[in-house]
Amino acid sequence: MIMKRTVITVVGKDKVGIIARVCTYLAENNINILDISQTIVQDFFNMMMIVDATNSLKQFDQIVEELEQIGLEIGVRIRAQHEDIFDKMHRI
Repeated sequence: MIMKRTVITVVGKDKVGIIARVCTYLAENNINILDISQTIVQDFFNMMMIVDATNSLKQFDQIVEELEQIGLEIGVRIRAQHEDIFDKMHRI
């Protein structure tokens, strides 16, 4: 089975519960966090995660939409992209 690695970015004004909400969604959908980095600059929250969605029962497009919806609910922008697409977009 090939690992479906995905890059998730979360950006917005810092507030309580951002990490908990995103991680709860991932756990409920059997998406494993492989790596995570989080910083706060002044009042702005920035998190980047590499996750493995191989064992999720949901299609990638559904995961993307649901994460975007969670972002709207909590006031941040959440983006999810396949790792290879992310790499190509950010190649220097």
